[in-house]
Amino acid sequence: MTNDYQIKNVLYARARLGEGPVWDSTHQWLYWVDIYNHRVNRFNPVTGENLYFDVGDVVGAIAIISTNRLIMALRHGLAFLNLDTGEVIPIIQIEADKPGNRFNDGKCDRQGRFWFGSMSPTATQASLYRYDPDGSLHLMETGLTISNGLGWSPDQKTFYLTDSPDQKIYAYNFDAVTGKISDRRLFVDLTGESFYPDGMTIDTQGNIWSAMWDGWCVICFNPKGEEISRINLPIQRPTSCTFGGEDLRTLYITSASVGLSEEEIEKSFYSGDLFAVETNVVRLAN
Repeated sequence: MTNDYQIKNVLYARARLGEGPVWDSTHQWLYWVDIYNHRVNRFNPVTGENLYFDVGDVVGAIAIISTNRLIMALRHGLAFLNLDTGEVIPIIQIEADKPGNRFNDGKCDRQGRFWFGSMSPTATQASLYRYDPDGSLHLMETGLTISNGLGWSPDQKTFYLTDSPDQKIYAYNFDAVTGKISDRRLFVDLTGESFYPDGMTIDTQGNIWSAMWDGWCVICFNPKGEEISRINLPIQRPTSCTFGGEDLRTLYITSASVGLSEEEIEKSFYSGDLFAVETNVVRLAN
């Protein structure tokens, strides 16, 4: 079902691979990354100003951990970003023995644990990790190809994880106390479609909003995995989304221009830009 949404291009960013939007409720800013340009961006929706930090490496995902610090998943490890100085502070190297891999999507859970996954040019060689506040690292899942869109249900009993090339979104049992996941099962199967599930966000009703790479849209699935809404977009490769704004009802959507032919860019002229859609739902604050 396709609903009539008003799509607004809020930033003519022309990013190569815009990704990982994170809303900062304290400052009313949107952080997002341009992976291949090594940039962590900070967008102010009120002024339209977009500042960026060049972090000197591929940056796949970020999360806010304090008023002046982010945690980042770089190509082969984690680092902190000091937002006052721009300093990048390395934490740990991971998968450095797999030069073809790089880290991709990630998020913090409510307990402050940072979940992040890798992507690999070779099938089933990517993994999902969890980095805890005490500095411990945990391998959570293996056998992935592109670990992508992840999140938690409102009751904190279900964890979702996307493997993009497989065109599948999986659900797991989640133990919020221990951070363990178990009993993987198929949640959404898009096998046979011409597009791929990418980054996601979850609202307070437990609906999953998934950006569809090469699909020109964001699809909303209910907690049963059924499509209930679709936001059609003017760009071929939406990459991820998150809710923000004062009332947390604005869906911000990142996009990519990387890999598009000249003909495709003509059809998808605003590829790489940042979009906003007003909705009647509220985000889930993990």
